[in-house]
Amino acid sequence: MLDALDPFVRSLINSGANASRDVLLKAVEAAEKGAEATATLRPRVGRSSYLGDRAIGHPDPGAMAIAIWLRAVCEALFAS
Repeated sequence: MLDALDPFVRSLINSGANASRDVLLKAVEAAEKGAEATATLRPRVGRSSYLGDRAIGHPDPGAMAIAIWLRAVCEALFAS
């Protein structure tokens, strides 16, 4: 999950105090990229660790769930 949360928070910190829709969506994109990047990693903790090398090629479900959740929250905040 941290693979999605860390890039999200870092993107927000780097953007400064402006919490506009574009800034939040850019942070969500960073979270999604972080979650997708887990597909190249061998899981060491969590339920995916039980799969070992079989998990390689698939993004971590927890990281993907966080990225989806962050996108939903950000889009709900700015829904018209």
